[in-house]
Amino acid sequence: MKTVQFREAVCEAMSEEMRKDESIYLIGEEVAEYNGAYKASKGMLDEFGPKRVIDAPIAELGFGGIAVGSAMNGNRPIVEYMTFNFSLVGIDQIINNAAKIRQMSGGQFNCPIVFRGPTASAGQLAATHSQAFESWYANCPGLKVIVPSNPYDAKGLLKAAIRDDDPVIFMESEQMYGDKMEIPEGEYIIPIGVADIKREGSDVTVVSFGKIIKEAYKAADELAKEGISIEIIDLRTVRPMDHKTILESVKKTNRLVVLEEAWPFGSVASEITFRVQDEAFDYLDAPIKRITTADTPAPYSPVLLEKWLPNYNDVITAVKEVMYLK
Repeated sequence: MKTVQFREAVCEAMSEEMRKDESIYLIGEEVAEYNGAYKASKGMLDEFGPKRVIDAPIAELGFGGIAVGSAMNGNRPIVEYMTFNFSLVGIDQIINNAAKIRQMSGGQFNCPIVFRGPTASAGQLAATHSQAFESWYANCPGLKVIVPSNPYDAKGLLKAAIRDDDPVIFMESEQMYGDKMEIPEGEYIIPIGVADIKREGSDVTVVSFGKIIKEAYKAADELAKEGISIEIIDLRTVRPMDHKTILESVKKTNRLVVLEEAWPFGSVASEITFRVQDEAFDYLDAPIKRITTADTPAPYSPVLLEKWLPNYNDVITAVKEVMYLK
């Protein structure tokens, strides 16, 4: 085992796959000369050269389109967005071309491409730089959406995403790039679409993903002091979603709380809630609770931002509510 940062796990995944397959290349803003805006591609220009690690102009629609076209012609691009807020400039290429070309061409073209970069809030970056688009992209058939929460999962899932023959949205976090964790020295792959039970428990199931899951861990530690046992499921992949793992956990605990760093309307939590009530209604001993950001643009004020974001106290409150302790 070795200890790596999240950014290093991302870099390792890309570099290992690029050494094996010359059709893979990385393109984005500042990925080459600057070693990546978050240093997630450090050293890759030196190893692979400017034809495979490509600094693009500030034109997401342009370099997104180049990548989609090259994927249709035999390459396997990795497109880095400095933040997924900027992917909105190129979203037409993702939704109308990458996600649909296999079906629209009758299988003549596929699009093996990874769009990766940070999602959700990263401190005081205000409304247009603090948005979570997991549910937006997961709403589109043809796309797979991955949101890892730690370096181990990030490396194994990114390698799986790069090898996938369909477009994958791979969402990270600016606030996780420095997170450290032990990972295996050798190669490993984590299959797309498999959730992970990060903490086993018996009283309440808490489902989450991405960096906000850390608040669930904090809540579970506090609740354990009161004798309340929380089972924490990390989705890891939003689409395809591992409904089986969620349903089996709810059938055991009979209670569900979903924690998500996104707006409430049309959220991933909404989808989970529907599936659980549809397929495991008789197992529920309480209404499902969801915890999201406030239904407003992200504020800049640190005081308001603290209120806007979910935290472990919100999780504790929701858990006690489904246990009828509040």
